[in-house]
Amino acid sequence: MKLLLRAMVAFAAIGLAGCATVAPTPREAIPHGAPYVALGSSFAAGAGIGPVKPDTPPRCQRTAINYATLLAQRLGLALTDVTCGGAMTAHVLGPWGELPAQIESLTPDTRLVTITIGGNDLGYVAGLMGGSCRAGASFRPGPCFPNALPSEETYVRVGNALREIARQIAARAPRATLVFVQYVTLVPPQPCEAAVLIAEDAAISAEIGRRLAAITAQAARESGALMLPADELSRDHTACSDQPWSSGMSQGYDMARGAPWHPTPQGMRGIAEALAARLAR
Repeated sequence: MKLLLRAMVAFAAIGLAGCATVAPTPREAIPHGAPYVALGSSFAAGAGIGPVKPDTPPRCQRTAINYATLLAQRLGLALTDVTCGGAMTAHVLGPWGELPAQIESLTPDTRLVTITIGGNDLGYVAGLMGGSCRAGASFRPGPCFPNALPSEETYVRVGNALREIARQIAARAPRATLVFVQYVTLVPPQPCEAAVLIAEDAAISAEIGRRLAAITAQAARESGALMLPADELSRDHTACSDQPWSSGMSQGYDMARGAPWHPTPQGMRGIAEALAARLAR
């Protein structure tokens, strides 16, 4: 209940801040039992944080407690979950090996679409894992992943892909409400034992997170979609907080807790509650 109240207060503030420049878009209520399609990367799939759903491709790791599943249960929606760990924007729009394009799961009857995507295009989490590795923490043998700021061309390409995803969703499912769900905030204000990073890597990853959030928000505005600011809602819930919405990476990290630098079960619950509150408005 506290998470829900905090989410509603945050949304009220964010909504009022945008009223002067953006007119609200009229939307149909989503009826009980309506088809709902969840798209995205591991941040939507729920990498390693719970039992894997039956018939999930091994690489995708869709868990039974990801935010889409919790939201569908809460609102009584018929969920088609095609989220997949490691997915990039190209895998939403086109096939990925044996996996069809995620967007192929939409039909004209789809009434709700949520998506969290773009981080893998920018090397966001891989860079954080590399940063923790350089700071002395690791969960795998071998060299540390590199971490570097993407080029401006890469940021532009991701923004264009997000807009194309929104365009195709509108064409395939014209009655669907589309919600871009931001990545939760990952980089803590100060490193801690649960999230070790050297200053240089922390700065790089924080900037990638900031730019990804800005690009996603712009795509949502330009396409008339909704945007759930999970980055804002989780700002005080990093791995170094008492109620973390994401894990960090520590010395001897235990993968039984889920993938490092990914949402926790509490983070998934918080996102689902915030989505329910946003859609109720």
